[in-house]
Amino acid sequence: MRTLFFTLASIFLFLSAPASAQDKLTVLLDWFINPDHGPLIVARERGYFDAAGLDVTLVEPADPSAPPKLVAAGQADLAVSYQPQLHVQVSEGLPLVRVGTLVATPLNSLVVLADGPVEKISDLKGKKVGYSVGGFEEIVLGAMLRSHGLALSDVELVNVNFSLSPSLITGQVDAVIGAFRNFELNQMNIIGHPGAAFFPEEEGVPPYDELILVSHHDDADSPVIRRFLDAVEAATIWTVNHPAAAWDLFRKTDKKLDDELNKRAWIDTLPRLALRPAALDTRRYDRFAAFMLENGMISETIPVSLYAVEVTGE
Repeated sequence: MRTLFFTLASIFLFLSAPASAQDKLTVLLDWFINPDHGPLIVARERGYFDAAGLDVTLVEPADPSAPPKLVAAGQADLAVSYQPQLHVQVSEGLPLVRVGTLVATPLNSLVVLADGPVEKISDLKGKKVGYSVGGFEEIVLGAMLRSHGLALSDVELVNVNFSLSPSLITGQVDAVIGAFRNFELNQMNIIGHPGAAFFPEEEGVPPYDELILVSHHDDADSPVIRRFLDAVEAATIWTVNHPAAAWDLFRKTDKKLDDELNKRAWIDTLPRLALRPAALDTRRYDRFAAFMLENGMISETIPVSLYAVEVTGE
């Protein structure tokens, strides 16, 4: 009876106590929600953010290039961005810092038709290569060509305005650079025009983190961000441990996600997720900064500690 009394009293006190305030956090995505953002969605849906005392708002951007700039301007807490983009923006003076990683390998690839005339990179001599965004994609292509004795001047670059797969399938171009291996390859296969990919990290480009989380420099060691990363880590581990259940959870959040392309992309994205989102490989960032400098994307290298950290939150 005494035990029952104390149990009921405890329940009463819990229910009557005011709910503790949660720390609000706004995260700007790099694009519309897709399997690359799986751990963020799982963390939200399974309550990992709530358990960490966080009220997290995920925002799909109208302009994919805007999120890091908005974080730099103090108009959001975190942005999903790209390691190559971070190097450029920091060199331009934006007060951004990498605090976490979502996808720990490149997704960018050079794609051709599987049954087309290009069987190896050297076959691209005199061919047309489509791209969507100038700058980094051209640098990647140039490095890949050099590893096979070619130069950018040996190919004709064609801006296909984000129409990568269609321009390749219709013969407008012979290859495309910037195609994400977890999406474009699956998309081409689904419609009956399978592609083949050459991977930059195997062809002269240093490996890098595809998707990262950036904060304002002044917030880089915030305990709130550390709790956020801990929640993302828990969600990532659960996703890897239970891929089918995680996919089921993910697809049910929006009917637009529940299709064959996203299902296949989900499977291909899982092994590329960062199992330790907060962990930082300083040497990887140093090495890639040197590559960016060598190829004229940045004018100087700066200490990694000024733009990438492993958040302790102490």
